[in-house]
Amino acid sequence: MRHPHANSVVHLELHTGDLRGAVDFYTRLLGWHGERIDAGQGSYMALGMGDRVGGGVVECPSGEPLWLPYVEVSDVSAATDRAQSLGGEVLLAPREGPEGWRSVVSTPGGGEVAFWQPKNGRR
Repeated sequence: MRHPHANSVVHLELHTGDLRGAVDFYTRLLGWHGERIDAGQGSYMALGMGDRVGGGVVECPSGEPLWLPYVEVSDVSAATDRAQSLGGEVLLAPREGPEGWRSVVSTPGGGEVAFWQPKNGRR
C-alpha cells in the first residue's frame, strides 16, 4: 500500500462473489492485471491499478459487490474509535497482519471504510 498524504486512500478492494468474472472484466476494460495472493482463508487477487493506489479483489459471500477504500492513518485504533464515536459501526476491530494493522467500519450513511496503519513506516 502506498502513502501520498495523511488520511489518503491507499488501496481499493472489491468484495464480490465472482472473483474470476470481476478480474476478467477489469483486466479487459482497464488493463489491470491480477496476481493471486495466498490469503489463507479465501481467494484474493492483487490488481495492478497504477502507481498511486493499490488494489485487489476478494471473493466472499456478499449480497452486492462492494468497493472498500482503505485509508492510511497514523493510529488504526484511534481512527476506529473516532468513527464509532461519530456513529459508525465496527465491522472488523483493529487487527494485526504481516504488513500492518487494519480495521473496517460502516458509516451512518451505509458505506464502509477500512483504516490501514503500516508497520515501521512501510509503504
